[in-house]
Amino acid sequence: MSDENLRKLLEQLHDELEHTESMDEKGDELLRHLNADIRSLLKRSGKVKGESDDSMLERLQDAIDHFEVTHPTLTTMLSEMMTILSNAGI
Repeated sequence: MSDENLRKLLEQLHDELEHTESMDEKGDELLRHLNADIRSLLKRSGKVKGESDDSMLERLQDAIDHFEVTHPTLTTMLSEMMTILSNAGI
């Protein structure tokens, strides 16, 4: 996958996160962290893996687990992003 395609997917996920309303405190915190992670990835797309990537992947998995039932569309997008980032070596 090219950097441009990855960037587009990150932007789509960021837009979805911006428009997702959480119903609890943990969900709100997960969304805030994911938004920050995605902004960071967008700024450095094409650059070397950062030290915080492992914790970002953990937060991504936590968000998938948390939103699985309440936000299925978001969960699907998060799962796709996790697969793409893993395949990209992040």
